[in-house]
Amino acid sequence: MKNKYTHSFMKLGFLFVWASFLIACNTKQNAQFMVLGNVLSVGDSLQAHEAFVVQDGKVAALGSAQDLLKKYKVDSTLNFAGKYIYPGLIDAHCHFYGLGMFAQRVDLSNSKSFEEVVKRCQDFAGTQTRTCLLGRGWDQTKWEGNEFPTNQLLNEAFPNYPVVLKRVDGHAAIANDVALQMAKLTVRSKIAGGSLLQQNGKLSGVLIDNAVDLVEAILPKPSREENIEALLTAQKMCLAHGITALTDAGLDTDIIWLIDSLQQAGLLRIKINAMVSLTDENLAYWLNRGPFYSDLLQVNSFKMYGDGALGSRGACLLKHYEDKPNEQGFLLTQLAAMEKYVRKIAASPFQLNTHAIGDSTNRILLKLYASALAGKPDRRWRIEHAQVVNEADFPLFGSGQVVPSVQPTHATSDMYWAEARLGSDRLKGAYAYKTLLQQLGWLPLGTDFPVEQVSPFYTFFAAVARTDAAGFPAGGFQIQEGLSREEALKGITFWAAKGAFQEKQMGTLQVGSAADFVVVNHSFLTAELLTIRNQKPLFTFINASVQK
Repeated sequence: MKNKYTHSFMKLGFLFVWASFLIACNTKQNAQFMVLGNVLSVGDSLQAHEAFVVQDGKVAALGSAQDLLKKYKVDSTLNFAGKYIYPGLIDAHCHFYGLGMFAQRVDLSNSKSFEEVVKRCQDFAGTQTRTCLLGRGWDQTKWEGNEFPTNQLLNEAFPNYPVVLKRVDGHAAIANDVALQMAKLTVRSKIAGGSLLQQNGKLSGVLIDNAVDLVEAILPKPSREENIEALLTAQKMCLAHGITALTDAGLDTDIIWLIDSLQQAGLLRIKINAMVSLTDENLAYWLNRGPFYSDLLQVNSFKMYGDGALGSRGACLLKHYEDKPNEQGFLLTQLAAMEKYVRKIAASPFQLNTHAIGDSTNRILLKLYASALAGKPDRRWRIEHAQVVNEADFPLFGSGQVVPSVQPTHATSDMYWAEARLGSDRLKGAYAYKTLLQQLGWLPLGTDFPVEQVSPFYTFFAAVARTDAAGFPAGGFQIQEGLSREEALKGITFWAAKGAFQEKQMGTLQVGSAADFVVVNHSFLTAELLTIRNQKPLFTFINASVQK
């Protein structure tokens, strides 16, 4: 029942609501800062903006500076007029910890002969007392004759302690006799998923795939201090190239927790999606524990090795190698073990990502994945590299919802000798990035560093131009498999994040995403391709904080 006060209270209530509305209309939201420049947010489509505002480390709004300032009260403005601002660059497949360890070893990249390899090792060793010597980066395809070396010169130079030098792809190594003897390897040794090359009835010192593990097992493990130095060194290198987030394609549990501790201490600021190296021990631990998520670290996937590399003829092919009629490569994880791992991981919340280079391995994995994932949508299980695929098998990516994760600089590194390994017909299904993109409509891109260089700008260039820095070959290597500029840009931002279920958090510069971004001089969409390849970011921001 209404009384004499009802009308008065209703009138006062109306005036209170109206006053609150007027106050709200004239009160600006607080924001940390506004960023001005040629801003591009990336998602299913590209959207250009004049500015965006940052609030609590995230993108709060995008639009014109005038409109944003009407709504937000900003503490400061970062004016990058004339510069280009993109989401932080993401490497979808690399070896972050491996990059840091590589910096502590002999760098054998671009060596022109095995004699030069040995000389670099001697210079590195110097006069200090050592218990072992490790190196990485040699590539016999760049030497005269293109043949694997023997360890004779290595034995002469280092007769007293083990020396192990990994090939550029990490799937082969050469060791001196001291290392072979310590690992108890002989001409009679048999290795599943690997081989020991011989010459004149004697071990040559060259180890392929799983044989490398047997020699590495006898070497001293890096100390905690060395591991920390490696991780911090790798971060410095990545940030210098505008990488704000990455997927490390295979880490042991102890390194994962070391990364977490360094992130919590504020020493590691780069965002890491860690694939767990698939061993029985790691599998049992993480299936029992479950996935792990923090602001900077995600652990929700396993990395399995299907086969080896094409350069060392460890990739498993349906038919023999064109230049070695008696070899077809081999599986690093035997089929029965693959089936076991696939079954267990399919029953868990974890993603499975498998290294597969050869057409035989890709076919095996596509069929295993299809069987395990039937009726389980959007698991985003990945095939890493998908380097050589039989023409009949490409549709299996789409029908099985299998994500191909590729590294465009592999194409421009391997193009000089790939046809010799595969022959012209089989080459048509190799490094087929456009065809792979068409299967799902998206394609994460990475570098695979330290196999390749760290720069995602190189990734973009190789994906679009399909040439080396000198413009070889004219017109591009299998240019029909090149990506558009927009596709390549998505591949190192939005799609790289999507490959790790992180597209809502990063790689996009959209409202609600982390304020991870890079500022560069030249546009990915309009600048000369070589100019893009050679540029480095002016500034790199992670969660709205500039990185130095």
